[in-house]
Amino acid sequence: MRDILEIPFSARESLIIAADNSGAIGMKDHDAVRVPYEVVAYYSFRVAVMECMAAGGVPISAVLHNFCSDGAWDLFLKGVAKGAAELGLIDLPVTGSTETNFQLLQSAIGMIVVGRKEKNDHIKTGFDKGTEFAVIGKPLVGEEVLERNEEMAPLSLFKWMSEQPEVLTILPIGSKGIAHEVNQLRPGTSIESIQIEEQIELEKSAGPSTCFLILYSAEGHEKVKEHAGALFHKITILGTDT
Repeated sequence: MRDILEIPFSARESLIIAADNSGAIGMKDHDAVRVPYEVVAYYSFRVAVMECMAAGGVPISAVLHNFCSDGAWDLFLKGVAKGAAELGLIDLPVTGSTETNFQLLQSAIGMIVVGRKEKNDHIKTGFDKGTEFAVIGKPLVGEEVLERNEEMAPLSLFKWMSEQPEVLTILPIGSKGIAHEVNQLRPGTSIESIQIEEQIELEKSAGPSTCFLILYSAEGHEKVKEHAGALFHKITILGTDT
């Protein structure tokens, strides 16, 4: 199950609501990972907006739940603005609320991205002969996200892939790993039958969706591979033609 909700509001359009949260990551003494709040918001927005777009939504606003402090709010806004700019979303409206009655020992935020989807936008979720799988980027979590940033798929690349007719489905990789997302598209696939270029852990958490899975038509292979460059990792499933 994806962290989204689709709500029809007219004969032709629906709202896509995607969510993410982040805890114990920030600038408080008891945080497990110490990073600036701008970075925390950027990665939380990244996850929610990727989920929104993967479901066919065009982002129209973000909602931020701030449990850190009043002083963190402007830094969170900068992080959201950075992610939005990478997607060409200039002046994306942001609203939200800050907890000021009580002080938490650890940092925590919640992020919601709202998108608009045309009902004739078909998101393919099956698996047919003549389609192929690939992972773009590598699964990274915790300190790896900052230390190995060059191995993470950029938001701009995610956007480009989502716009290509050859890319039939695009799914951000979450905490359950690559194998889990492959099973969303091809249920019953065992981890033993999944082969991927390089030594990439198939069950490792991808943290803030540092990589994503694509299902694409075979004729688009060279196009998507060339555009992704070193971030492209082909998946072969034993027992199929891919």
